[in-house]
Amino acid sequence: MKSNDELLAELSDREAIRELPVRYCDCVWRGDLSGLIALFSDDGTFTVKGRERSVTQKGHAELRKMYEGALGELNPRPYIHNHIVDLAGPGRATGRCYVELRSFSRNMEWIGSGYYEDEYVKKGEQWKFASRLFVRVGPAIESTVTRGN
Repeated sequence: MKSNDELLAELSDREAIRELPVRYCDCVWRGDLSGLIALFSDDGTFTVKGRERSVTQKGHAELRKMYEGALGELNPRPYIHNHIVDLAGPGRATGRCYVELRSFSRNMEWIGSGYYEDEYVKKGEQWKFASRLFVRVGPAIESTVTRGN
């Protein structure tokens, strides 16, 4: 059985990790590139997985360049849901959360949805993204099934 101190440390770690995607969205909403990049470890990665290929950015300089382009014209507004966290040992964890994306520039039009597969690392007393994999889920296909009244 875990001690109270161990339980408290685990709860504290989970809360700090759950806050990362929330802070990520907040930085995107406010256009805070420095704050966004600071959520990643120095060698952190962000990968976008498409249908035919994946693109990965590594390190703060590449991440900044990618986010400068990605946050520009569409002015995205992400909404995070259903965050799951699995502690993987001292200073390591994994998680998954789901996202809906809307565009402020397009009158909050829905522009996509998907999920993030995350790896987290504790640097000093702070949790950071070691990696984020974004998997886009395409728009739903309209059903051809006719429903009765």
